[in-house]
Amino acid sequence: MPERALPYRPHNHDACVSHALADARTICRQQNARLTAIRERVLELIWQSHRPLGAYDILGRLGEEGHNAAPPTVYRALDFLQQYGLVHRIASLNAFIGCPHAGEYHRGTFLICRQCGNVLELDAPTVSESIEAAARAEGFRPDDITLEISGLCPRCQGAEAHD
Repeated sequence: MPERALPYRPHNHDACVSHALADARTICRQQNARLTAIRERVLELIWQSHRPLGAYDILGRLGEEGHNAAPPTVYRALDFLQQYGLVHRIASLNAFIGCPHAGEYHRGTFLICRQCGNVLELDAPTVSESIEAAARAEGFRPDDITLEISGLCPRCQGAEAHD
């Protein structure tokens, strides 16, 4: 498996990373939240890969860069980034992925390739609305909805067909 697998959809990766960082700066400025250098670097590391990164993956990369960060520092940065909607936690992988809809309220729906590890966040509001309606019909009020769907991305399906 390559260090950084290609995303599901072709795009200008440098531009998406730059856009995510610009969005983070704007959101934090609007919310009077402090986007410290370490928080910004953690966000950048997450966005540099379309595969979710765990806290210790991030800690290792920071160490390679000469940062003297400890696990609590990374966890605090991740908590901050989640609080402001800049990253999502992929529970099944205990890892984090950048949010392409930062600053917008939405429910997370993710396609996770079980072979290459890429994750794609779907823009599927009708799925969340259906889940919320079904929950309300049972008298249940959901606080959070995150849907994680594992399978094979188009590239891995193609590779599997050639095996």
